[in-house]
Amino acid sequence: MGRSRGGRTTKIHAVCDSLGRAIALEVTPGQRGDIRAALPLLSSLPPPRCCAADTAYDANELRQFLIERGTTPVIPNNPTRKRFHPFDRAAYKRRNLVERMFCRLKDWRRIATRYDKLARNFLSAVNLAAAIIWWT
Repeated sequence: MGRSRGGRTTKIHAVCDSLGRAIALEVTPGQRGDIRAALPLLSSLPPPRCCAADTAYDANELRQFLIERGTTPVIPNNPTRKRFHPFDRAAYKRRNLVERMFCRLKDWRRIATRYDKLARNFLSAVNLAAAIIWWT
């Protein structure tokens, strides 16, 4: 569990399929950067045609990893980036599937309020909720 000025925090990182169902989940401390969770999550999965992510995942290493696997990165450029990469804005609109998946996960009060003290217990609750959402 991470600490910030607002208190203890965690982040849920997820990979979704084309129907907005979670296929890989990871929990990290809130102060840790998002990019650190991307490679371990994606490397355990078969390569998709494209990978849409937000600007927090804009890194040359991730882009190179995706291209080497034959995946088209659909990641908007961080405003502080010096060399901009083109991305498909139409394909990026499908990233709302991930946001809707998080919204469905947070319908579960235990996930939204983070009652669990241990990260492994919280990740188990998130996985359980994702499994139930998969079939509904």
